[in-house]
Amino acid sequence: MNVLSISDVIVPIIYSSYIQEKYSHIDLIIACGDLPYYYQEYVISLLNRPFFFVRGNHDPAVEYGEGCNRTYPHGGVDLHRRVVCCQGLLLAGIEGSERYKRNGQFQYTQSEMWGNVFSLVPGLFYNRMRYGRFLDVFVTHASPWGIHDKPDRAHRGIKAFRWLLNVFQPRYHFHGHIHVYRPDTITETMFNKTRVLNTYGARETFLSLDGEFKG
Repeated sequence: MNVLSISDVIVPIIYSSYIQEKYSHIDLIIACGDLPYYYQEYVISLLNRPFFFVRGNHDPAVEYGEGCNRTYPHGGVDLHRRVVCCQGLLLAGIEGSERYKRNGQFQYTQSEMWGNVFSLVPGLFYNRMRYGRFLDVFVTHASPWGIHDKPDRAHRGIKAFRWLLNVFQPRYHFHGHIHVYRPDTITETMFNKTRVLNTYGARETFLSLDGEFKG
């Protein structure tokens, strides 16, 4: 399965008519937050593929625009605190980052993030009973604690995400939030059995699940 993941910044070739030519082979799209809702809708309308998203800490509660006001990208599926199955692929997600502003939108304390992650657990055990595995793809805005994160409060990783990777061992974890300015920045890390991917901008990934995807 070919996945296009996007986050944090608008990529000119994606926000153009060339997207259909360049990404016609894509099977599924994942958005990891901090992107205009109109931009995500453009991707949805041009590629017409299943689209899953979480919000980032800079996403607005309402995006005001000509024609309509958006609270999410129309045509996309919000993964926050949800466990879903798409054509046999098991996905779950958590929005936002660690709280660094008192009234920051889509920001959570580490304790609140534990609550968000624990809300996924019943669905993960259901997956185990029905499909024989807990999770294939974990989607977040922030990174896990100690993986791709930074020391400042706004960009610290989330401890509960690292726990989920340890316990439920999804094959892939897509995140955004950590901007990439240097070519030597690490954007891919193997953590136990999970391939952790920083999808800043845009990233194309072939999901290899050793036959499990057919479930």
